[in-house]
Amino acid sequence: MYGAEPEVQAYAMAKYSRSALSMKESLREINEQKAEKFLNTFYFQYGHRSIADLAHIAIAVEKLSILAAVALVDEQRWDGQERSTRYQDFKRGGFFAPDFTGLEMCELRYRDTIAMLMAEYEALSERMWQYLAEKTPRPADMKPEAYERTLRARAFDVSRYLLPLATNTSVGQIVNARTLESQIARLLSHTHPEVRHLGERLKQAAKEPAYNVNETRYRQLIEEAKAYDDAWARQLREDILKPVRVAATLVKYAEANAHAIETRRELRQAAKEVMGNAPIADAPAVDLLDPDPLEIELPTTLLYEHCHSPYRQIRERVEALGGERRREIVDLGVKHRGKHDEMLRAFHAGQSFRFDILMDIGGFRDMHRHRRCTQIGQEFTAAHGFDTPDQVRAAGVEKRYTEAMQRAAATAEHVRGELQRAGRADAEASSQYLIPLGYRKRTLFKMDFAEAVYIAELRTGPGGHFSYRRVAYQMYEAVARKHPVLGALFRVHDVNQPVDLLQR
Repeated sequence: MYGAEPEVQAYAMAKYSRSALSMKESLREINEQKAEKFLNTFYFQYGHRSIADLAHIAIAVEKLSILAAVALVDEQRWDGQERSTRYQDFKRGGFFAPDFTGLEMCELRYRDTIAMLMAEYEALSERMWQYLAEKTPRPADMKPEAYERTLRARAFDVSRYLLPLATNTSVGQIVNARTLESQIARLLSHTHPEVRHLGERLKQAAKEPAYNVNETRYRQLIEEAKAYDDAWARQLREDILKPVRVAATLVKYAEANAHAIETRRELRQAAKEVMGNAPIADAPAVDLLDPDPLEIELPTTLLYEHCHSPYRQIRERVEALGGERRREIVDLGVKHRGKHDEMLRAFHAGQSFRFDILMDIGGFRDMHRHRRCTQIGQEFTAAHGFDTPDQVRAAGVEKRYTEAMQRAAATAEHVRGELQRAGRADAEASSQYLIPLGYRKRTLFKMDFAEAVYIAELRTGPGGHFSYRRVAYQMYEAVARKHPVLGALFRVHDVNQPVDLLQR
């Protein structure tokens, strides 16, 4: 179907359940006013929210930080692409800086540290290219440009570890209007000012006239038409240059979600009370968890998102609580739930395969794309330390790399402290932008067996990034140890075998 606005398309398709007309017949009798009236009645008054699933919207989001991009794409019903750290040089895109009003020296240190990380990223990219070229001569049948392009991509796989979360990126998404509405509400409820502002911009974009890629050509045609018939040209202008507002009706009530905001606040307090000042316990990088009764899994998962501790450590504390206290924690998850609020993601429970995974942020961003599984992510932190790629050691630049990573973490801690002393509520959020992608992040992945096989088979491929290849293989090994018969069903690549760097 071509030429109809997203909301008109949604109206036309929704009429299938209420009319014997064909799609073409429906479209001929529909206009924007009728669509808006229909959507106001059936979508908002009668609660037929599936209608919004029928309106699909393409949106490009540019000049947002990697941190904000992670928040943006954290939807289980989402289709899109983000700018690749493998194929593009990120130094040219700039970076995001929080509000440092009244704290000029703190802002100066922030910007100096970001500049240092970008310079080190550029230097490491070049050093890795040279190192890989020394190790991997160009085959006679491979064109020089293809050879360099391939090895440059492999070099970026290493140097991306130095990119801070403040680094600007771009995201393109095609989502239905219901997903967009919930996405906007979620972003407006976020802890980070940049992300809340992003939610406001998305809402505004859905209500404003959309970019018309053919506008210049259409205007030329209209000018040519004027030479023959001025009235015809005016009619063409009205018909083909009519502004299109892609989801003005369907997202007009998207607002910050009180359920999400209040529940987050109360669960954070509960997590502090339950975990106290206990140091973060050691845990495997990939931990296939034992089955839990829902009475244990639900309160543990609700607290998990608001800690930095591994799942098993939180579960031990939860198991030691009385049944009444566990019920109180579960009740916090639904206490503020309104009539139209979905249950929190932590209530997506009961899956047989649950992996508590600690991996570098860059690798997590690749694994984040697996939306068939439920993902419960902890916040960004430097508390888990950082990964050092083997190539960094082999190329003799480990000391320089380590110093850059440590300096970034030290500045993040300094920024957090300065903003806290200034009474700023965004102290923790603002400090996170300095954390490079090489630092580790903990995420709980819940899935069925088919998804575990899919991730392990896809992500162990020799053309993939070495970070997620290692994680995916450990997922396979964990399943195979626990379920030997099921392990035989996986078709994985052994990540311990040498990789031809020129094969993609």
